[in-house]
Amino acid sequence: MPAELRPTPSSRGSQLPVISLFAGAGGLDLAVERVADAPLSSPSSPTPGPYRVAVATDYAPQALDTLALNLPGTVTLSGDIRETSTSELLRAGSMASGDAALVIGGPPCTPFSKSGFWLAEKRESRDPNASLLEEYVRVVAQSKPEAFVLENVQALTYKTHKAHFDQLLSALTELGYNPQWKTLLAADYGVPQLRKRVFIVGRRDGKAYKFPEPTHAGPSETTRTWDLSKLPHVTAQQAFEGLVTTPEKGELLEGKYGELAAEIPGGQNYLWHTSRYGGRDEFEWRSRYWTFLLRLAADKPSSTLQAQPGPYVGPFHWENLPNEEGNLRARRLRVPELLRLMTFPDDFRLIGSRADIQRQLGNAVPMELGKAVLRALTLQLGYVDPETVNDDRLVRSTSSAVLIS
Repeated sequence: MPAELRPTPSSRGSQLPVISLFAGAGGLDLAVERVADAPLSSPSSPTPGPYRVAVATDYAPQALDTLALNLPGTVTLSGDIRETSTSELLRAGSMASGDAALVIGGPPCTPFSKSGFWLAEKRESRDPNASLLEEYVRVVAQSKPEAFVLENVQALTYKTHKAHFDQLLSALTELGYNPQWKTLLAADYGVPQLRKRVFIVGRRDGKAYKFPEPTHAGPSETTRTWDLSKLPHVTAQQAFEGLVTTPEKGELLEGKYGELAAEIPGGQNYLWHTSRYGGRDEFEWRSRYWTFLLRLAADKPSSTLQAQPGPYVGPFHWENLPNEEGNLRARRLRVPELLRLMTFPDDFRLIGSRADIQRQLGNAVPMELGKAVLRALTLQLGYVDPETVNDDRLVRSTSSAVLIS
């Protein structure tokens, strides 16, 4: 499919241009453009920062429609990255090789996701889409950005995919970018979601990127002790504070498991209905995925939001609502609640059906997690003077980057 070029926006002053690959609905793009905003804030008028997303590309035109609706100053290219040349991206963003401050993006995680391990080709790392990592490297090699940020699922670092991962790091090292990688838990950076993602960051000058220190701490699937000097994880209930929502069509969980789901307490899943817990003895122990009939716990962060959940895959809200017959049923999360769990602005607009919206948000990078990684990179690249930092708002003037208090 040839790339489809959309209208070119007007210039946005002296902000540094960014190339966004596999942009989707724009989670990392939002983080780039709002990196100057204070953490955990989504003002209606974002603070101008040092960057602008000059061009964004993705295979899914609908996701790009969403991105364009929220970032109207970005040129979008719809098409297969394997058929989109770097020169085409540079031309669309009015850049030459070496002009871009950053290349950002998360190649589709399907080949490396744990949820795909039931397919032999994914367990054995034979998925042809894994080649999209090579396309990312190709664009970095040819566009020569000052730095890059690559995001993916944690499973990319597993032994199963070691060959792909090592090849990726080797290729980026040969380009002189000295790539550094780390798996980050979104909740440790103020995101009300226990979502793990690996980030790989490299600088053209070869200096090693230093990942930001977590600002929050708390229990997780693999954490039983944590740093009490940090802020506690943001809970789902805290995330929803002040949010007014309206019922959505089809939000109640009906069908075979609707009654069972309504009986499961917040924070529990189908295991509630096994012989070991207090519900009905309906299921064998550990016979389903953890997310089957999973309910949100109000006092904890959410589990990872999935892009394409089955009809009985959670997390579902902790509250029950009556259906037309007056029977209590669990309900699916509403779009404004999904936005809060992804730390997207409340006024973020999405195009498509409810399933389309779930897919776009489930595939996105939580904005605050992206901001944390990008804020650290911005400081280390010297666009702000770390000695004068007295808050986290970064502002770029026409001549240099400065901080305001």
